[in-house]
This record gives sequence, structure tokens and C-alpha cells, in this order.
Amino acid sequence: MRVIGTAGHVDHGKSTLVQALTGINPDRLREEQERQMTIDLGFAWLELPGGQTVGIVDVPGHIDFIENMLAGVGGIDAAILVIAADEGVMPQTREHLEILELLGISRAVVALTKTDLVGETDWLDLVEEEIGSLLEDTHLEDAPIVRVSAKTGEGLDSFIEILDRVVESSPPRLDLGRPRLSVDRSFSVSGFGTVVTGTLVDGTFSVGDEVEIVPTGITGRIRGLQTHHDKLETAHPGSRVAINLAGVEVDELRRGDAVVHPGTIEPSRLLDVHVRQLPGASGRLKHNEEVKLFLGAAQRMGKIRVLGRTRSVQPGGEGWLQILLSEPLAAAKGDRYILRRPSPPATLGGGQIVDPHPSRRHRLRDLSVVKDLETALKGSPEEQLETAVIRLGTPTAKEASIASGLSLSETVSAAGTLAEKGRIRQLAPGTISDSSRLVSSALWGQLSQRLVDLVNVYHREHPMRKGMPQEEAKNRMHLQPEIFGELLRDLVEKGELEHEPPVVRAAGFKVELTSAQQKQADDLLSLFESAPAPPSMKDAQAMAGENIVRHLVNTGRLVALSAEVLMDRPMYDRWLAETIKVLEQGDTLTVAQVRDTFGSSRKYALAFMEYLDSEGITLRDGDVRRINSARKRQS
Repeated sequence: MRVIGTAGHVDHGKSTLVQALTGINPDRLREEQERQMTIDLGFAWLELPGGQTVGIVDVPGHIDFIENMLAGVGGIDAAILVIAADEGVMPQTREHLEILELLGISRAVVALTKTDLVGETDWLDLVEEEIGSLLEDTHLEDAPIVRVSAKTGEGLDSFIEILDRVVESSPPRLDLGRPRLSVDRSFSVSGFGTVVTGTLVDGTFSVGDEVEIVPTGITGRIRGLQTHHDKLETAHPGSRVAINLAGVEVDELRRGDAVVHPGTIEPSRLLDVHVRQLPGASGRLKHNEEVKLFLGAAQRMGKIRVLGRTRSVQPGGEGWLQILLSEPLAAAKGDRYILRRPSPPATLGGGQIVDPHPSRRHRLRDLSVVKDLETALKGSPEEQLETAVIRLGTPTAKEASIASGLSLSETVSAAGTLAEKGRIRQLAPGTISDSSRLVSSALWGQLSQRLVDLVNVYHREHPMRKGMPQEEAKNRMHLQPEIFGELLRDLVEKGELEHEPPVVRAAGFKVELTSAQQKQADDLLSLFESAPAPPSMKDAQAMAGENIVRHLVNTGRLVALSAEVLMDRPMYDRWLAETIKVLEQGDTLTVAQVRDTFGSSRKYALAFMEYLDSEGITLRDGDVRRINSARKRQS
């Protein structure tokens, strides 16, 4: 489904034409019908000869209601530019055309209305010439002009046929997997509850979907969907849709709020944008100037920061702005916007949002910022994706798709090309999907060096330890577990690190004792061999130091049965062999039997058996131990 918007000066017959084409009066408000002038948005629909149904958004033409007009034309595919034959081109004709131009709307039909009021063909020819001059060098310079009279019906059939061809030539709306509906109306229906309407873009909604209202964060569920009174199970991009919301009150909504899938669009207060100022704008766009921004059906006050070499944008010129909004709104890369001066009210210009979530306020004269924004606006899909990946760090392909404004299929294709060129890498092997995590090769190199440096620093600070605990390394790197795991695997494969769970160490690292430390270690081991009872952990650390004891445990020379009990390796191996021999004969052992067998204290016997339990060698059954048949015999 396509959506068409009207445009044109007040009282040039927009609503009358819509009613003549559709049989629906778009002026829904009593005041509009009494004044015979559109004040707010009106809606109708029409089935074209080709079988396609189009929604029509009828907008006000009066200068006092130009901002209501802007709420209606943000999501249209084509325009009907209405110009009355008896008056020709008027001020709001020009302003509406400028707005269509700024919004990038390149398909339209010009309806030359009220031809019944003009009897002279020569006059109509002159008006058409004037229209041709107006459209010259604009997006709509090839728009067909059709003479019509809503009163007599003359030219309406021809108009509908031409409108059908124009609409048919419009490219399909992209499905980016992140549906968004900018609310232009909200109301309550008895027996149903809250209903919102708008034009759906960037994805599909289905009955039962969970939704979020941006920027308020209110959540709800889609109870029902309609388009032009037809019930739907699924609404597709480009449709005029009415959504019946459960869990959302009508007084919690306002025009311009966005209905989205939860977590797909973050509210924005800071925007990086490209701007084109209208040639006839009243004065230049100046740094720190207050403006009113229109995006979809939303409007917000804001202040502009002019980026680049100059502090202003001249009428007819282009430039880069960072806009700080008074309140957040829902925005996405590629969205078209309009800027107006609040007082006296006037349209200044507009353009495209390039980054809806800049990480900071830019330095005004930083030309590298402008260069990155130019790439994001005009670069190839590969350049746009790489810029988005660099900015986000380690996004999923879907997150990068949203940030770059590319469709998911374009993102996957561009990611494949960049991966082949070594510019980015996918963190997990296999076919790239929307959940695949991407990272720039430059950032991957930085992370790799950071982890190697971190491990080496740890070795210098703790030379007697066999490596850095893996969990500590992950926490110090501030990375998600899957990203840290892939980084570690990559460095191990490259031979830069070694991984012996639960520690990480530099390749080839070994604890090397000084001669003094070696003597301390040897003296401690001699004590274990000659003393009637092995030294406790506390005694051993007092004699040789904590680092020496840990080194002897890490290298297997000593066995730490518990936090208090140590045993040297020969004694442990002897006790273990004797214990397994008894248990493999089908016998059981108690702590008391172990104590008596080896002539030790209960403290050592208990620590030994609990250690075997923890290693999975034995199984405790009440006061006795049995061999763990599920584990291979250890020695």
C-alpha cells in the first residue's frame, strides 16, 4: 500500500478534490466543515485502476496551519500538488513545494483545479507555463499536470489513471526489521480502548506484537490492526495503519510519539544532520540559533551547533549541524526532517539525519567529524557499514544495519565484502546473520594488544604466579563474555597467549626463581620430607613466603588439600595409590581408617578425603567413601 499527500495553497480545492476522487470528506472536524478549510490532517483512501489501494493524507494549506501540514507529509510516497486555475501559483504553493523538495519526495501529479471557473483555454495555458517554471530544477520538474474540476467531474478519470502510473513507479518501502509508526492521531474507541494512526515504515507489525512507545518507554501490545477499515493480521511498510493498543492509555500519548518493537529505537536528544537551507530563507542559520524541528509527525524545539569551518549556513547553502533538542524523540539514520524558525514562523530548510545517536557534542571545527558524516551520508554501503561498526564498537549485524540505514540484506552483503578485504571481522564463524557480532579490524587489533599487555603487566606484578586468572582478565577488559572468549581464542591460535584454565599467560611464560627463591623452595620441600608432620599452610608461608608456596602448588610439588593443609607430592601420591587400591577392591573407607592407615592426625585424613571428593575420585556416602566408578583412575 502507498500513501499520497496533498499539498497546495489554502482554498485551492485540496479537500474538495480528495472527496471527488474518493467519496470521503477528509475534513473530519466540525470547525473544518463550518469554515470549509482544513485545519488538521484528514484521511481518505482510493482504489486505483491497477488494483492498488492508496491512502490519502489531506493537509491544511493555510499559513497558520503549516506545522500541521508537516505532520502529514513525512511518510508519503508521492504528492498531489493542487493549484487553482483561477489563482495560479501562490505563497503556500511555493512553501509546500519547498517542503516536498526538502523531504526528498520526487513523485507527484499536479492537479490544476477549478477549471470550471476559467472559461479561457489561453489562461489555463498560461497557468501551466507558470507551474512549469515553478517546478523547473526541482525533484518534481517532470510531474504531469492534469486539468480537473471537482465540481463537474471533468478530468477526474484521466487524473486517476495518471496517478496510478505515478504511484506504480514508486519504489517499494524497505523492510529493515524495525517497524516504526509515527503517531499522527490518537483516540479512544468505546469497547476497544486506545487507537493510534500513522504511516508504518521500516518493518511489519502483527497482532499480538509487544510494542514500546518512544520516547516515553511505555509498553503495550497490539490488540488489533486496520487499514481503511479492513482488519489485518500483519501490516507492512508504507501502509496507513490504525493500531488498537492494549496497556496504553490515550492520555499517555501525543502526536509524534513512535510505536516500535521494544528495544529497537532509542530516544534521541542529540542529532547529527546534513542541512540544506532554502534559497529564499530569511537570514542565515547561525550557531546556537533556536529552531523548531519536524520529523515524521513529531515537532521539537532545539538549538543548532554549526559544524565545520564556518559558524553559519547561508540561504541556498548546505552544511552540517548538531541539533540539541529540548525533548527526546524517535529518530533513525536517513530520516528526513524540516527546520522552521519559531518567530516569526518560517521554513528555513531541512535535510537528512546522518547520526541519530552521536556519542558526544562535537568540537565545532573538527573536520574529521565532517569527513565521517560525509562518508555516512554519501559513501558506498561498505563505507557506511564500516563507519557504523567503528562508531558502535562490537554491534550485531542488525544493530549495524539500523545505525547505517542499510537493509539487513545490504548489511550482510557489505559485511561479507569488508570481511574479505580484512576491514572488519565476524566474531563467530559461519554465515553472517542478523545476530552475528561485527568488529572493525582496527578495534580488534587494539583489543588484542590490550589483552596481551594486560597479561604481561600481570606477569611483572606477580612473577611467581603461573598466569592471570581468566575471569579477572575478562573483567579488566570490560568485554561481554562471548567477545572476550573469541578474543582469547584468536590470540591463542596466533600463539600470542596460552590458556590453561582457569588462567591466561603469555606464550612461553614460565615462573623462574632466583637463586635465593630456589633455596627457599628447596628448604621448604626438605622440611616436608624430614618433619614428623607436614607444615601447615600458615607455617609454610611464614617460612618461604606466599609466592613460593603458590609456585610449588602451581607446579605440583605441593598439593593444597585445603586452605590450611599442605602435602608434598610424594606423600600425596602414596596416600592416593593406597586409597584407590582399597576402594577398587569394593571396600569402603572412613576418615578414621585413613588416619590409622597412614598414622596421621584426623585433620590431615579429613582434608585428604574431602580433596578426593572435590576431585571426583571418591564419593561420600554418609561416613564412608566409595570409589567414583564414573571417573578414570587417577594417580
